[in-house]
Amino acid sequence: MRLTEIKRELKKLDKNRLIDFFSELYKSHKSVKEYLDFYFNPDEKELFEKYKNRVIEAFYPKRGFGLKLNEGRKAISDFKKSGVSSKYLADLMLCYVESGVEFTNDYGDIDEKFYVSIEKMYVQALTLMRKENLLDEFIERTRKVANDTSEIGWGFHDYMIAAYIDFYPDDLEEVNDENNQSQKDKHKDKEAKIIRLKNI
Repeated sequence: MRLTEIKRELKKLDKNRLIDFFSELYKSHKSVKEYLDFYFNPDEKELFEKYKNRVIEAFYPKRGFGLKLNEGRKAISDFKKSGVSSKYLADLMLCYVESGVEFTNDYGDIDEKFYVSIEKMYVQALTLMRKENLLDEFIERTRKVANDTSEIGWGFHDYMIAAYIDFYPDDLEEVNDENNQSQKDKHKDKEAKIIRLKNI
């Protein structure tokens, strides 16, 4: 059904039937419950903490062991649908990146799919920050997470540094350069990939 058709059907319901309808939705669907909870009581900080825990548990589950990157990304998608501010959304996306970098530093190299997921989220977070004029507010964390990849393989470190420089071109001296090579040259090599990821 199209939205106009849904509206037409809802208009046919009296007040009591509408209350019953939304009450049933609230009880039966978790996503509706979370949306309505936030709609009528918009506590962004509380909601952020809830989804932050979900993201971290995708890397560090409370029970057992195993990466669940899809669940981490889904938490971010669900959080975005709640209508939260861009600042909290960028924070949660960066939390995903930080957790991924911490995980691979704790347990060693993973695989290419893992690193592409982290790279993609990092660029998406930086893109959102730039769009909403939040880059300066997050500069310390975005720089640190890029530098924290220095011991990781798969070309991950080079990519993260190049992505950071793409968004903070005036901050070149603040990032690691273990090979004493111009990061500007590395940036050029990675630029096409970064642009591609921005458009995903």
